Amino acid sequence: MSTSKLKVLVYGATGSQGSPVVRKLLERGHTPYVLTRDSQKAAPLQAAGAQVVTGDVSDRESLQKASQGMDAVALMTPVFTAVPPAVTAKNAIDAAVAAGVPLIVWNTGGKPSAANESVGNPLLDHQQQTTAYLQASGIPHIILQPTVYLENLLGPYTAPFVANENRLAYPHPADMQAQWLASDDLGALMVAALERPHLDGSRFEISGPERLDGAALAEQFSRALGRPITYYAMPPLEFGAILNQVFGPGAGDAVAKDYQMLYDFPEQKRKYLLDMQPVLEKLPVRLTSVQEWVAQHAVAFAPAR
Repeated sequence: MSTSKLKVLVYGATGSQGSPVVRKLLERGHTPYVLTRDSQKAAPLQAAGAQVVTGDVSDRESLQKASQGMDAVALMTPVFTAVPPAVTAKNAIDAAVAAGVPLIVWNTGGKPSAANESVGNPLLDHQQQTTAYLQASGIPHIILQPTVYLENLLGPYTAPFVANENRLAYPHPADMQAQWLASDDLGALMVAALERPHLDGSRFEISGPERLDGAALAEQFSRALGRPITYYAMPPLEFGAILNQVFGPGAGDAVAKDYQMLYDFPEQKRKYLLDMQPVLEKLPVRLTSVQEWVAQHAVAFAPAR
């Protein structure tokens, strides 16, 4: 494990997955450099001790300048942005190589479809391409591949149903077990990887600590919130329609298609089940239970008054 203090350029630092990386870096005594086009969005992170670097993922020159002198890059590739995730990743990798950055830790953002061909979801479709590009670049790298995030349950397709109807709505089949990962834990795992450059070339599938089907997930919500919550297996088309309303027409269609595959091809449900013990032996992090996480976010699930 690296004991030196690191300067780390963080992509997507103002988002739900990037900001925990910044906080965990600060907790560990490292210096995160927040890459952003809008310094105002990064003001809370700057107030916490992060450095702010102005840059645009579509502007290679600004990325190369931001990468100069960095000990590592924490790379996240958001989907619902004007720049496709594959382009963001390529530009970030090129900039890191040009600047001589010693390590990239890449959060793929999700687990790819079992299908080899494109499924129409840019979050999933770019992963194979970006992995190949990263490997061909020659830069030392570690890849973290999450399954499903607890923060998804804060979205407009879940939280309002819990708050107003006491139903936990999500497009997983009711009998499907999943291991829900907190973004704070993902941030801690990213930092653990950044501190361990000797793991170069490693690829870790990561998840939460508990295997919960729909009913068991709802039970954890019931315990944390102190009221009975039931599970609602939201049809993927309904889920996609909500995303279309929030992010614009068509934004949710490909995502809904990917969730539909869990119904059409039940064997895909197994891809969400992982043995985390070997991962935690190399990246020692305490994982958050669903009940703990719900209690921490109880205000988001509180009935409207």
